[in-house]
Amino acid sequence: MTQAESRVLCPALRNRIMSADEAAALIRKGDNIGMSGFTGAGYPKAVPGALARRIHQANSEGDRFKVGIWTGASTAPELDGALASVAGVEMRLPYQSDPVCRQRINAGEMEYIDIHLSHVAQFVWFGFLGHLDVAVVEVTGITEDGQLIPSTSIGNNKTWLDEADKIILEVNSAQDMNLLGMHDIYYGTQRPPHRKPIPLVAPGDRIGQPTFRVNPDKIVAIVETHAADRNTQFSAPDENSRRIAGHILDFLQHEVKKGRLPPELLPLQSGVGNIANAVLAGLEDGPFENLTAYTEVLQDGMLQLLKSGKLAFASATAVSLSTDALKEFRENLAFYRERILLRPQEISNHPEVIRRLGIIAMNGMIEADIYGNVNSTHVMGSQIMNGIGGSGDFARNAYLSMFMTPSTAKGGAISCIVPMVPHVDHTEHDVQVVVTEQGLADLRGLSPKQRAETIIERCAHPDFKPALRDYYRRALKGSPGQHTPHLLDEAFSWHLRALAGRGM
Repeated sequence: MTQAESRVLCPALRNRIMSADEAAALIRKGDNIGMSGFTGAGYPKAVPGALARRIHQANSEGDRFKVGIWTGASTAPELDGALASVAGVEMRLPYQSDPVCRQRINAGEMEYIDIHLSHVAQFVWFGFLGHLDVAVVEVTGITEDGQLIPSTSIGNNKTWLDEADKIILEVNSAQDMNLLGMHDIYYGTQRPPHRKPIPLVAPGDRIGQPTFRVNPDKIVAIVETHAADRNTQFSAPDENSRRIAGHILDFLQHEVKKGRLPPELLPLQSGVGNIANAVLAGLEDGPFENLTAYTEVLQDGMLQLLKSGKLAFASATAVSLSTDALKEFRENLAFYRERILLRPQEISNHPEVIRRLGIIAMNGMIEADIYGNVNSTHVMGSQIMNGIGGSGDFARNAYLSMFMTPSTAKGGAISCIVPMVPHVDHTEHDVQVVVTEQGLADLRGLSPKQRAETIIERCAHPDFKPALRDYYRRALKGSPGQHTPHLLDEAFSWHLRALAGRGM
């Protein structure tokens, strides 16, 4: 790339441009590395692969080389997959979705800390996670005065740039320079005991600046790249997804009629995935107007709502779109730049702000038990799937906290409503609504026994409802206590049968 074409506009930094291999050579064995990336958006495209090659060479020579990898959330095969494939990661946090990474974690070959996403930045500030040695951050460009134009995600990048000893930047010319102005980087966060309220009272409030500040003396390498984000492909809503969406939309209309929600609802938060997109597609055809969103990831469904005018504004920390939606986004970036703000995840997921705004939180789960405890991270109690992500940040602090899943998995062989979940991410205290394609259970104001009866009757699949009724009926007679009746010798028997290949 010629100097005229370069997006490194700061003259004092041009002499730090180098290859990805040269930049990766600056990373030491044992370093903790803060890498950009959130749900497949804005992750570094070249340095992780170069680092993986270096690690592979070192390991082949008998020099065990591992690093710690900290991110915003999930990244892509070019980062997580590449480093996991060469056994190069000692510790991974706070969220991942890569199949190779997952296999290493569940085989005990990689350590993994699953953290609420709102906690990561402050844990680093407080020194709870150890020292951050290197930041590897993708940016769209560097201005003449050395400010960094963010990419398609913010995540924890502000913290990585502030806290790391050394900074490696990837300047990606495949990202649109018209992203400038879509970001809101807040620098007012203080550490206890000096914290002040975050001055954000509506999703569209701008409280920061559009670029990252950075100490230029810490920048040790700049790598120029031209590579697109990994695009998230969503399936068309299936029948179960449409039914789940229908139950949620009916419920929201009921809440408006009861006067518990305004006609334009409250700001929406939606997890990532096909069911979440089906709910958003349902909102497109629903009666609600002038909607807003305060969420983590802006995906296809919200983009369509913005395009149609149903959604007036969306705040997030990343944009993660399918190929077709990304094309629409880029072709109409000026339109979307006026209606989208991307913030650091410490702000997008901040409990204070979530509670103040009164968020309607809608997140997926793996399973729920009859009392409303939710498992969103583990298969059969001990195998990590992805991580808790931001669902806990929103569930505990939301105005309405909903969790949704099809009622069965594995082609109907496994029930997603069980007597007791073997791993709890969201306790019954944080779960207000459980939804499957069978129906919606509103758990607000219900005792444990009332919750059990409601969830079984409204959410369980008909094939498993008799067994759940039987378990609960016998628990009422045989449990040592009657506040939350359980048969402890049977509570996990459904999972044990599934592990033995006998179904649930």
